[in-house]
Amino acid sequence: MIRSLYIRVVLTFLVSVIAGTIIAFMVSTWGYKEQFNENAQINLRNFGEDVVHLYKNLPLREADYFVSEMQQLESYHIRIYEATGQFQSYGKLDGHKPAAVTMEQVNKVLDGGVIQDTPNGIAKVLLGLPLETEMGMKAMFLEMLAPPSSSFVIKWAWIFASYSLIAGSILILVASIFLVRPIKKLTKATKRIAAGDFSVKLNIKQTNELGTLARSFEDMMHELQQLEHMRREFVSNVSHEVQSPLTSISGYALALKQVDLTDVERSRYLDIIIAEANRMSKMSDSLLKLSLLESQSQQLQLVTFSLDEQIRRVIVALQPQWSARSIHFELELESVRVTADHDQLNQVWTNILGNSIKFSEVGGVIKVRLKQEIRRVTVQIADTGVGIPLEDQKRIFERFFKSDRSHSRQYDGSGMGLAIVKQIVALHQGEIRVESEPGLGTTVIVNLPITIPTISSDE
Repeated sequence: MIRSLYIRVVLTFLVSVIAGTIIAFMVSTWGYKEQFNENAQINLRNFGEDVVHLYKNLPLREADYFVSEMQQLESYHIRIYEATGQFQSYGKLDGHKPAAVTMEQVNKVLDGGVIQDTPNGIAKVLLGLPLETEMGMKAMFLEMLAPPSSSFVIKWAWIFASYSLIAGSILILVASIFLVRPIKKLTKATKRIAAGDFSVKLNIKQTNELGTLARSFEDMMHELQQLEHMRREFVSNVSHEVQSPLTSISGYALALKQVDLTDVERSRYLDIIIAEANRMSKMSDSLLKLSLLESQSQQLQLVTFSLDEQIRRVIVALQPQWSARSIHFELELESVRVTADHDQLNQVWTNILGNSIKFSEVGGVIKVRLKQEIRRVTVQIADTGVGIPLEDQKRIFERFFKSDRSHSRQYDGSGMGLAIVKQIVALHQGEIRVESEPGLGTTVIVNLPITIPTISSDE
């Protein structure tokens, strides 16, 4: 089996050129065969009538001598038959096989008939004419051995085919090099990427299918590079987030082994261990949920419900958090019914409102606005909190990312909430964005379709 693409391309082109040349020659020969034969018949009949005229007007001996010396015998062969079947031939065959002549054909010509036959081949014509001589009636059969026009065409066709094959083969070899070179570059680049090297530059400027493939490959390479970066960052973040509670649990567990601890200290250490364990458990649940959402293995359970009522219920459920900090809500909610996953959207509002409460100043105000458009709804949740720096706004939806404002110990969380929120909104074919200025607060804007378009399972 031929494994090299270069050899396959060359052989394919060569076979195509050879087969095409042979087929073209055969078709052209077949198409002009009738015309060649027709021209040969006319020439042969004219030559035969000239010979008949000689024998009719000259003595037999002189006519035989004159015919034997004719230059046309280089292309014609003459046989003159007696009634007994014996014949005298004129002209050299030069390896040509003469057409067979039967006694039936001879007798027919002797009776004054004319025979015209076309054996297989180009310009192959057998002509039988009655020949009146001073010695009586004879049968003359003429055939064309190698018509000049036919031999020239055949010779020219073979020369043309040979040169076309040679020139075509050379051009194909050169073209195949340029054709296969980008594929070789792609092969080398694939091996380097498999080894972890993403700094590959193809420099393929073609605009054909190979150029499109090369640009798609470069896009894929860029995406893989980003995925690799995200993977390393994810592992680093997970290690960092897990290390902190594990260190606390290990430290306080060792402290519990001291025998001189008071009951109050022992209880406080146990509470810290329990809190850190719960923190790790929540982090694990968040990672699992985000993984399910990103893989879309968790199907949406679509129901129709009142969105404004759901937001009110979430605010009521969070009352212990915002009432403890004297935070007030200003609601501007239109009555809107949507078809969506109730539980998933409930988590969206819980996370967003929870962040607004967490990062608002004591006595702050949170404004919630719900507005319906033609086919979409817009939810705006604005707080008067610490705000988000501009350089952090593009990354707040990344997993484990925490803005500088949350590095203080007073803010708890793993940085997974907004990543889950964005994925849920994306599954609902919606959009989410953030507008914020440090010290002036943050506004989260969520756009959702009233009804999620159904997607065929075949797609």
